[in-house]
Amino acid sequence: MANEPSGLGEAFDLKSLRQLVKLMNENDLAELDLRSGTQRIRLRKRGNEVVPVVPAPAAVHASPPAAARAAAEPAANVIEIKSPMLGTFYRAASPDAEPFIQVGSHVDSDTVVCIIEAMKVFNEITADCRGKIVAVAVENAQPVEFGQVLFRVDPTG
Repeated sequence: MANEPSGLGEAFDLKSLRQLVKLMNENDLAELDLRSGTQRIRLRKRGNEVVPVVPAPAAVHASPPAAARAAAEPAANVIEIKSPMLGTFYRAASPDAEPFIQVGSHVDSDTVVCIIEAMKVFNEITADCRGKIVAVAVENAQPVEFGQVLFRVDPTG
């Protein structure tokens, strides 16, 4: 289990994450923010539960899969925000809350765009780019895979 991939990178494997949560609970810490090289993890308590906040990896310019191209050909300069882990995709913080963003929303690198639940841990995903959301590629409450496109952003918008 210690070598289990977690989508958090080598610096933050699942065993380390569990130890950090235990440390927070034992020392009654409300928040913990760690960085190692380009990796970062922020743990924050919400009530009695620890909620990791994991920034998404840097968005990359790439062409969409063939199935998505058939539906709608995105502009050549579109940035794709991809899932940094596998889990369940949520557009809002709770079922009755407004979505974090919608098509037409403007985002900055620190804008929270969605939550991905993995192993009962809710991870806020940030845009890590600037621009206007031109497409939401995943339906709410659907499972997502590591690297799956979640949103498309027009950096000129």
